[in-house]
Amino acid sequence: MLPIIATLGSHSSLQILKGAKEEGFKTAVITKKPMVKIYDSFKVADEIIVVDDYKEMLAQKFSAKFNNFIFIPHGSFVEYIGYENMLKSNLKFFGNRKSLEWESNRRKMFKWLNDSNIKVPKIFNSPDEIDRPCIIKFYGAKGGKGYFFVQDENEFHKRMNNIKEFDDYIIQEYVVGTRFYPHYFYSNLNNELEFFGIDIRYETNADGIGRIPPKFSDKINPTYVVVGNTPVVIRESLLPRVFEMGENLVKASKKFFGGLWGPFCIETVLTEDMEFYAIEVSARIVAGTNLYVDGSQYTKLRYDEPMSTGRRIAREIKKGIETKRLGELLQ
Repeated sequence: MLPIIATLGSHSSLQILKGAKEEGFKTAVITKKPMVKIYDSFKVADEIIVVDDYKEMLAQKFSAKFNNFIFIPHGSFVEYIGYENMLKSNLKFFGNRKSLEWESNRRKMFKWLNDSNIKVPKIFNSPDEIDRPCIIKFYGAKGGKGYFFVQDENEFHKRMNNIKEFDDYIIQEYVVGTRFYPHYFYSNLNNELEFFGIDIRYETNADGIGRIPPKFSDKINPTYVVVGNTPVVIRESLLPRVFEMGENLVKASKKFFGGLWGPFCIETVLTEDMEFYAIEVSARIVAGTNLYVDGSQYTKLRYDEPMSTGRRIAREIKKGIETKRLGELLQ
């Protein structure tokens, strides 16, 4: 009997479930009541399991039911369940769940990036070191929520005094350039990296300030909550570096936590000098892949059929079953 492909009802679930059905799997979604009508409408979930809190999926009452489920993690797992709970769980997850710790802990993330020979913005250890424009980022997958921009130590303390509750944070140099978010898939079965597409994120209100006259906009503090994604293709001459970054990240991951496989994204800024700087890593499927439910400009070059990231995950699982190597894909 084939396993059931399941995920949380958020983030990139529609694409994940559609891709699984395209590969012949039954699907299930764990979601909250307001989202039920979405899955009823799009017909991608064979079973809809309603919970009040996403952490309920870890409860003992579901252990027998979920025994034949393979869960596909995305950003909402990181945010609402937490990598610590995922590490302790007996549920089956596609990919190496240890990678989510290195995504969530920003200092570990930058250690990983540095070891991958990928340039990163300067990280300041203390507010009194700030000597250039910086962005303050909190830990976790919050879609940019709470990030803010500062230019000096005084501005940092002024902004932080207005925040009542916050997790750990980093002070990161703000690199000016074009934001590119390349999507990758690394196959543990084929030992091969595939490039799946690229997007630019639309952030509010940072991306809306440019529509306001300067005499008003300089009084608005920019925020960086991701609200949508825009498709983009990159200059072909930059593709070798895009591939190199992905390959280096996978190679370094084997040293730190036993390897990265499946979908991931390196969130970058490309400067006017054609230098990539990595600002974050998402060690699982990203919402920007939702642009390409029928495949991207790049997957159309490799595949003779529609190939989304969600479908590619399901195909890897299917191949793992057929070759009796499924255990290599689940951690």
